[in-house]
This record gives sequence, C-alpha cells and structure tokens, in this order.
Amino acid sequence: SSSSSSSSYSSSYSSSSSAAAAPPKSMAAPAAPPAAAAKPAGARTESRVKMTRLRLRVAERLKSAQNTYAMLTTFNEIDMTNLMGLRAEYKDVFLEKHGVKLGFMSCFIKAAAKALKAEPAVNAIIDGDEIVYRDYCDISIAVSAPKGLVVPVLRDADAMTFAGVEGAIAAYGKKAKEGTLGIDEMSGGTFTISNGGVFGSLNGTPIINPPQSAILGMHSIQKRAVVVGDQIVIRPMMNVALTYDHRLVDGREAVTFLKSIKESVEDPRRLLLDL
Repeated sequence: SSSSSSSSYSSSYSSSSSAAAAPPKSMAAPAAPPAAAAKPAGARTESRVKMTRLRLRVAERLKSAQNTYAMLTTFNEIDMTNLMGLRAEYKDVFLEKHGVKLGFMSCFIKAAAKALKAEPAVNAIIDGDEIVYRDYCDISIAVSAPKGLVVPVLRDADAMTFAGVEGAIAAYGKKAKEGTLGIDEMSGGTFTISNGGVFGSLNGTPIINPPQSAILGMHSIQKRAVVVGDQIVIRPMMNVALTYDHRLVDGREAVTFLKSIKESVEDPRRLLLDL
C-alpha cells in the first residue's frame, strides 16, 4: 500500500513537474518574418499597366489625325487686360445672379463661335471628295479627367449666353471627374478649344480632334513688356495657337480666324455689338 502510494505520488509529482517545465503556448515567441531581399545597388525597376479603353481610343484618334491631316499651326498673342478687368468687376454679381463663376472660357467660346460664322471653312470637314459646311457651332472643350482626356461638346455655342456656357462647363467638369460623361455628350463637335494654360503651359501646338478641321490652344497668362502706342507697358498676355487642316483651310482664313478671336477677347464689347 505504501509502495503504491509512493509510486502514485512519484508519478503525479513527475507529471506536475513536466507541466510546470513546459511553457504555455500563449507565451511562445512569434516567428520572425522572412527578411526582404535587398535591392542591388543601381537596380532598374519597372511596372506594366494595361491601357484603359479611353486612353487607347484617344491614342488611335490622335495618331490618325497626324497621319491623315496636313496640319499647320499659326500663333498670336492676346492682351487680357480688359477681360480680366471685366471679370474682376462683375464676378461677384455674376455668381450671385447665375450661381456659377465667371471665367475666361465663356468669352473665348463666344469669340470662337463668332469667328466660325465668319470663316465657315474652319467649321467644315472633308468627307471623301466633298467639303461639308456645318451651319451650327458645336464646340468641344478638352477636359483632363482621371482616366484621360475627354472632350464634351457645347451644342449651339453661338446661341448660348455667358452664364449658359459657364454653367455647362462646370457641369461637364464635375461629370468628367466622376467619370459619368455619356458618349452622346462627347460626340459631334465641329471645333475644339484646349486650355493648357491651367497647367502652366506657355505655348504649344495642339493636335486636331478628328474629324474636325481645327483646334484652338489657350495658354497661361504671363505679364510681359509690350508696346502700346509709343509706350512700353506691362500687360497680362496669353499666347494662343490655331492648328488647322491645310487641305481645307487656307492660311488667310486661319490667320483671320485667330485674329478675330484676339480682337473679341481684347475688347469683349465687340461680342455684345456683333462687331
């Protein structure tokens, strides 16, 4: 009996000792993460990203225009003094009445619509062996969206008010950011305006948006010394560029068109008086 007690005491003691000797599982140290492989000095890394359908489509259209059109670009410069003064004077009451901000684009669009009426070849297209003259002005506005460049269209821009233009641009800008522009909102334009100035571009030669025949490029406003009368003065100047299809538009028509825009923007009263 004593020997059995003794053996049972010994076995229970040894079991207790073993249990005490083994550390609890929860106290086990976590395994060390594998060491990241160090990049060798001077390594060149790359990543490949699938082009979006929008990016592919834009690339195809622009390359097609470059291969097909006889593109030529003419330049001019615009004194923005009067338009900037007009905006500064009326921007608050304009916003209060119409609910949209008064920018520079509305004046350029109205000036372009007026010039398109005066120079119909710039608003026309080549279709086979025929020239198609459009009696309407549907102006496309190049907008930078997260997925790429989009060009929503302002239908009958010549009949729109300044407030109507600014409201439509604001609505299209919002849709472009949200990616909700419809195909019908981006098709059918007769002329395009691209404003690279919002990104700081000083000059450039825009590429025609097919099947259109011309595109206007706006650029950043910079203060420069210019001659007014016999005086050298500092004025806020913008460079503008018109790229056109020389198969259809002659140099005289292109230069006259761009000069008309310059005159209308430098003196916005010409738009009100249809001069």
